[in-house]
Amino acid sequence: MLATVLHGPGDVRYEPVEDPQILKPTDAIIRLAATCVCGSDLWPYRGLQPTSAPTAMGHEYCGVVVEVGGAVKTVRPGQFVVGSFCLSDNSCPHCRFGFPSSCEQREFMSGAQAPYARIPLADGTLVATPELPPDDLIPSLLATSDVLGTGWYAADAANVRPGATVAVVGDGAVGLMGVLAAHRMGADRIIIMSRHKTRQDLALEFGATDIVPERGADGVARVRELTAGVGADAVLECVGTQDSMEQAIRCARPGAMVGYVGVPHGVRLDGQTLFFSQTGLMGGPAPVRRFLPHLIDLVLSRKINPGKVFDLELPIADVAEGYRAMDERRAIKTLLRV
Repeated sequence: MLATVLHGPGDVRYEPVEDPQILKPTDAIIRLAATCVCGSDLWPYRGLQPTSAPTAMGHEYCGVVVEVGGAVKTVRPGQFVVGSFCLSDNSCPHCRFGFPSSCEQREFMSGAQAPYARIPLADGTLVATPELPPDDLIPSLLATSDVLGTGWYAADAANVRPGATVAVVGDGAVGLMGVLAAHRMGADRIIIMSRHKTRQDLALEFGATDIVPERGADGVARVRELTAGVGADAVLECVGTQDSMEQAIRCARPGAMVGYVGVPHGVRLDGQTLFFSQTGLMGGPAPVRRFLPHLIDLVLSRKINPGKVFDLELPIADVAEGYRAMDERRAIKTLLRV
């Protein structure tokens, strides 16, 4: 089959690869309904995360099971399934505690920007829908696989509660999903830090109440102004840079939590600053599998529409253009139809 392979910075190709096969009795093979480009894919695409060899790309996926290994019990061929970007057995102590993204057997999904994909640990990773979903829900179901689950975790980790004032640092797809999650969790006020009109508009549609275009110290000052000098009750950090993390911590009131889900690149934290700010930090790879059943139900019942975050749809053969569009900020997130 053909699949997406990164050969080096800026060099994405849709080229022949081996068809996926069952390698372990716990594996499944799925035929993808759609896949997408993730913001985290841009780190190696931009050369900011080194790769030493051609790399199969893609970790967000949904589709129909076509084959399962002999040990798979919870999904069967013909079912429509969604899975997390973190593969897990969903039964080890860390999974049972709610952190399948730290599973003792954890693997990270790859090779999903393709027509077919092998899913290890299928029983613990995949969640089946009651029936085949209508085509218009495919983008939203795909979003639950990572970007929505990650934004949801940012809000959960930040301890968003009904009536809270929430600040969101980052207006990419994850930040926008964080806005949606905070709104769904009952936040009264949601401040998103954004300079881009299309992203601002979508944030407002998802539930944002205030837009702050300033960055750094000016951005922090604006959030403080909007909160009468107090700071936000919860802060979602959805970028992963030194500046974004510092901004998130400084926007938080004493006793607030920062939910950080941006993959860190060059982030260094000062212990004394944290000590006297009395700010809590919780984050890391999102335990999407914990949230998947609930998020899938919300999508199937049409209570949320996270699929709106995909503002560019392309056939998968044009995946290189999907990367370019996101890299150049011409698109928030690219959906790839298989």
